[in-house]
Amino acid sequence: MNNDSVLGFIKKNTMILVLIAVVAFFSFQTKGAILLPMNVSNLISQNAYVFVLATGMLLCILTGGNIDLSVGSVVCFVGAVGATLMVNKNVPIWLSVVIMFVVGIMIGAFQGFWIAFVRIPPFIVTLAGMLAFRGLSNVVLNGLTISIKDKSSFVNLFGGGADCYIHDFFGNGSLNLTCLLGGLVAATIFVVVQGTSRIKKKSKGYEIEPVWKFLVKTVGIVAVVLAFCYKLAQYKGIPTVLVWVLVVVLIYGYITNNTTVGRYFYAVGGNEKATKLSGINTNKVYFIAYTNMGFLAALAGMITIARLTSAQPTYGQNYEMDAIGSCFIGGASAYGGTGTVPGVIVGAVLMGVINLGMSLMGVDANMQKVVKGGVLLAAVIFDVVSKRGGKLIVKN
Repeated sequence: MNNDSVLGFIKKNTMILVLIAVVAFFSFQTKGAILLPMNVSNLISQNAYVFVLATGMLLCILTGGNIDLSVGSVVCFVGAVGATLMVNKNVPIWLSVVIMFVVGIMIGAFQGFWIAFVRIPPFIVTLAGMLAFRGLSNVVLNGLTISIKDKSSFVNLFGGGADCYIHDFFGNGSLNLTCLLGGLVAATIFVVVQGTSRIKKKSKGYEIEPVWKFLVKTVGIVAVVLAFCYKLAQYKGIPTVLVWVLVVVLIYGYITNNTTVGRYFYAVGGNEKATKLSGINTNKVYFIAYTNMGFLAALAGMITIARLTSAQPTYGQNYEMDAIGSCFIGGASAYGGTGTVPGVIVGAVLMGVINLGMSLMGVDANMQKVVKGGVLLAAVIFDVVSKRGGKLIVKN
């Protein structure tokens, strides 16, 4: 083990180390309150929409640093449509869910068409969408709030009700055994997958990381998973919304790492002209990225109205900023072509911990925005400086 190897490891896992430091800081400042089982569970429930939106935003950013400013308004609009259908029109819940997904996909495809095929800048198209769909949300709701508390099956399915936790199949004691077993299974699967992947790479002659790095990373992740599940088991167990988040993270993690389409996003962001010359339809890549963003915005809309048990015109404000911030803090490059789903989740958790920690400390809401803005700027500066070999170059 040499100094360069250690420094490389630290640089590669900077945000994880920052997350650990931030958790330790707020744990000290709140006298351990941030690590109480109830607060750990609330961290997931309150930030589920960030995990979902940030995963979709990553695909947009990968194509060249592009973003979607409309997702907060789309979340509100889809939620408004769904609540209106379920409550005012008495449309069956399952059909309302299907319609909400269709609406989200259509919005994403509409915006994707102008961005991908007409080549209008994403900033302009999605800015227009942010204004338009916020206005349409008011039109659909008539400026009023629609309560969906009586739609318990929908609320519990998307993680908003009092019973929105996975049932403990092995007992009703002080610890949720189902949650603990789930954590053990997840940790075991992770170890097996990592070990198998390392063995395959070594057998094919690929370069692999040193043993100490592999062990530190694997043991660290397993410890975090088990500790996290233990905390949840002390409260009510696995929140339903966590299942949705895991499904999204696992599917998109697989797509970006193991599929041809996933590699296209990185290729377009790395060098669009070269990608186009290699025979890849870059227009379709942009279209898929923004259509997918609409799909995930619809899911986030369902999660939002389920958690708040209502729909109103103000929902979704600044959601796009949370998603974008999580991506950049989690290691996505402002220039595109770089970023991972696990990194985005680390960024989202860091943002959530900062929000929760400052709330527990009683920090003013306006100061919370100042801190979040500072963290985002620091993350982007770190990305730019690291690409320049650690040199901060000021141009005239």
